[in-house]
Amino acid sequence: MPACCKSASRAKVCASWDRRPWAAKTVRMRDSRSFIVSKSSNRERGQKHHGGMRQQAAHNNTIGYNHRRRAAAIYQGFTVTTASTTSPSWAWVKQLQSPQIAAQHAHDVDQQARFPRESLAAFQSEKLLNAPVSVAMGGKGLTMRGQCELVALIAQRCGSSAMVLAMHYSQLACLTRNAQGSAFFTQYLRDMADKQWLLGSMTSEVGTFGDTRSSICAVEREGDQFVLNKEATTGSYCAYADAILVTARRASDAQASDQVLVLVDKHQAQLTHNGVWDTMGMRGTCSPGFSLRSQGGIEQVFPTPYSEIASQSMVPYSHTLWSALWWGLAYSAYDKAATLVRNQARKNPGQVPPAATRLAELMVKVQAMRRHWQGVADEFDALVEQGSDTNTLQEMGWALQFNSLKTAASQAAPAIIQDALLILGIPGFNNQGPLSVSRALRDSLSGALMVSNERIAAKSASMLLVYKDQ
Repeated sequence: MPACCKSASRAKVCASWDRRPWAAKTVRMRDSRSFIVSKSSNRERGQKHHGGMRQQAAHNNTIGYNHRRRAAAIYQGFTVTTASTTSPSWAWVKQLQSPQIAAQHAHDVDQQARFPRESLAAFQSEKLLNAPVSVAMGGKGLTMRGQCELVALIAQRCGSSAMVLAMHYSQLACLTRNAQGSAFFTQYLRDMADKQWLLGSMTSEVGTFGDTRSSICAVEREGDQFVLNKEATTGSYCAYADAILVTARRASDAQASDQVLVLVDKHQAQLTHNGVWDTMGMRGTCSPGFSLRSQGGIEQVFPTPYSEIASQSMVPYSHTLWSALWWGLAYSAYDKAATLVRNQARKNPGQVPPAATRLAELMVKVQAMRRHWQGVADEFDALVEQGSDTNTLQEMGWALQFNSLKTAASQAAPAIIQDALLILGIPGFNNQGPLSVSRALRDSLSGALMVSNERIAAKSASMLLVYKDQ
C-alpha cells in the first residue's frame, strides 16, 4: 500500500488502483531488493488502434504481447507478487543479448550448416552455461522451468542455438544432481562459473540400433586411469565442446545395460569424424558420427550408475527441454501468422479477416502444447523443492509422463507450423523473408527422431501392461 494512503477512504482507492491489470508488479529477491516490472496499459495499446476494430485489434495485440512477456525464466528464491490475470515477467530476460545475437546469425548458421559460435559466445558472456548451478557454487540456481523458458525464447530465434543450450543443460543436470560427494565434479562445477565450459553428449553407438540404455564400448581401468574408445553414430556438437559426457559399460565384463557415465575433457580426447553433417534441420548442431579415443583419471567416472542418472536427470531434463524448444519453434510460426492476420485487419477496419478463425483455432493448440511442458517442469521443480525427486522420478508413472511429453511435443510442433503455413501462404513457404517458416519446420522434424518416437512408444506400451494410473 502506498505511504500516501493515510485515511481509510484513500486506502481503498489506492488498493483498487493496485488491483488494476496494468498496474506495475513488484518482484522481490531474498535479499529484499526489488525492482518494478511495468506492464503496458491496455488503454495505451488500445489507443494505437482506431475505428470499429479498436477493441478487437487491441485484444489481438494483447495476445501476442502476453506470449512474448511469458517467454521468461525463473530463478529460485524469487517471490512474485502479481495479479492472477497476468503472467509474471523477469527483467533479466529482457536484458539478455543472446536471443538477438542468435537471431542475427540464424540464417547463416542454417545455410552453412555451421556451429552457432556467436550464440555460444553470447551464452558464455552472459554466464548462461552455468546458470542452473546453485548460487553457492557460482551459478544462478535456475530451475527446470526457468531453463525451459529460456530455451523456448532462444528457439524462437534459432533452433540450433537453442538445441545446443538445451543439450548442455541436460548434461549439466547430470553433474549437479548425480555427482554428489565427488571432489572432482564439485570442483568442476565451481570452475564452470569462470570457465563457462560447454558440455557435449555421446550416448549413441554403432551396433546398439538407437538404444541409449545399452553400450558395447567399456571403461578399461588401468590403476587410477581409464581408457575409453567408442564408435558413436552421433555426437552432439562434440567437436566444439569443452568436455563430452560418454556412456559405456562399467567394465569389459559388464552387461550391456550396466552402464556408467564418463566426463571426457577435450584435451583427453581424439575425435575422428565418421560422416558429414548435412541434414534437413538442426543444421547448426553439427552432430555427425565420431570415433572417440580417450583416457583420463578414474575420478571422471560418475559414482552413480547411468540407469539412475538417466531416470533422475538425463531423461527428465532432455525431454522437457526439447519439448520447450519445439514449442518455441511452433510459437515463432504462430506469431508470424498472427502478425499477418493483424496486418490484414488494420487494412480493413470493421472486418474480421477470414484467416482469423483459423488463427484462433491454432492458438488453442499452441497454448495446450505450452501448458504441457510447463506443467511437467513445475511438477519436477516441486519434487526437487520437497526433496522427494530422487526416488519418485524412478517410478513408472514419471517415466510414462516424460515419454508422453516428448512424443506429444515432437508431433505437435510440426503440425502447428504447418497450420501456420496455411495462414501465411507463399510468404511463409519462401525460404527467406520475415514470414518464412521454412527453418522452423525443418528443425521441428528432428523431434520425432531424437530418441525415436517408435522406440519410446514401444517402451511405454510395455510399461502400460503392468502400470495402473492412480
